[in-house]
Amino acid sequence: MTLQTSQKTQSPVKNWLGKISLLIVAASMQMANAEQGQSLYSQNVHSDMMPELSTPGKHNVGVRTTSIENANYVNVFTQQVEPRSLTLEVWYPSTDDATKAKTTYENELRSGQKFSIAADAGRDIAFDDSQDWPLVVISHGYTGYRTIMFYLGEHLASHGYVVVGIDHTDSTNEDIDFATAPFAGFMSTLINRSRDQQFVLDYFGESQATQTAFNQDVEWTANSAGVIGYSMGGYGAINTVGACYDFPSELLASFIQSQDEEKIKGMKAALNTCSAGQYPATLTGSEPATDAKWKAMIAFAPWGGQHKIFSYNSLANITVPSMLVSGDLDDVSIYAGIQDIYAQYQNNDHYMLTYYNARHNIAPHPAPKEAWSVEIDYGHHYEPAWDQQRLNAINEHFSLAMMNCYLKSDEQACTYLDLEGDSNQVNPEGGLSAPWKGFDNRYSTGMAFEANKAKKE
Repeated sequence: MTLQTSQKTQSPVKNWLGKISLLIVAASMQMANAEQGQSLYSQNVHSDMMPELSTPGKHNVGVRTTSIENANYVNVFTQQVEPRSLTLEVWYPSTDDATKAKTTYENELRSGQKFSIAADAGRDIAFDDSQDWPLVVISHGYTGYRTIMFYLGEHLASHGYVVVGIDHTDSTNEDIDFATAPFAGFMSTLINRSRDQQFVLDYFGESQATQTAFNQDVEWTANSAGVIGYSMGGYGAINTVGACYDFPSELLASFIQSQDEEKIKGMKAALNTCSAGQYPATLTGSEPATDAKWKAMIAFAPWGGQHKIFSYNSLANITVPSMLVSGDLDDVSIYAGIQDIYAQYQNNDHYMLTYYNARHNIAPHPAPKEAWSVEIDYGHHYEPAWDQQRLNAINEHFSLAMMNCYLKSDEQACTYLDLEGDSNQVNPEGGLSAPWKGFDNRYSTGMAFEANKAKKE
């Protein structure tokens, strides 16, 4: 009899153990990826293509999420005290190695889809309170969320700032059902945007509050501040640093769908405020005073100029240095309206950066992968003619120049704002003219800049 040989077969038990091991490895990899979050930025961009001041600073960056409450908040319609809570994301210089605690930002899109993105900051690591860091407040649009400009929070913190991104209650993606009731929080937005910005500055000006926010014994408090707003955040920021709202009657009638003069009058009484919610002298007997801690303001695609809701006189009297940034094809805030705001400035140093062929979405971070199935989501993070990563880098560059110039009195930083005309390097005599300061030769196209100093008495 001939003995036949056969291939060795695995036992059923070992086979199942092997499959289970593979499943465990796959699940572990998925969990690791979830913890890391998706990266929104390509690592293959040559440094020559990025503006100089978009390079990260020398400080390790920490980040914390905290909630604060304005216990004395007064509802302007009911005149009742109704405490108002805000969730904040706080970026700061740290004494710890941020790479040991790299975190993610969790939020949701307008459709309600959740997403997670990778952070370049360490979660809850120690705050370095060895220096008098300036404060920068970041304020999102309608709708949005506190980390929609996280790249600015991380970038400025790495250069020595405490940066606070606000979730404006009643105005976030999470608060608003954008599909069925997209304007449910708009009135709250009109009333509270500048008030929230000022409350954050007030909060971080108190030592006990900062100790609570950082969960450690710190001596730092905010003694100087800048504010950066996008869209409705820009609408609020312009008011926060000294403008007065002067809403036209016809615009308010369209908001409330009524021609009732008493209702419109009541709306004007509630909305027409100055300097972060202070009422004008005609109602209070004293002139509103802008908080002297505000040293600089940047408004990306600010809403309101197209409706002429800022009084021209108040814009002319603003003394806080201000920068407006807009796409020349902005179809939400309307470029001509933003130019009109800029044209009224007289008594402050003021700048305007224009992105040619850009619409309204010049400030948000790039779209996460979850956004690409719904237009109301990717349309919130996408510019058709611009790369979002490049827009973010240019925003980092000019934001750092502006804040360093006016919050740190850095004369070298101010030279990055000494620009005029477009960036295209067109030379009628042939060849290329010199590039903008901070931009490499040939890589500064598609922008224009205006710079005007405050008028001297």
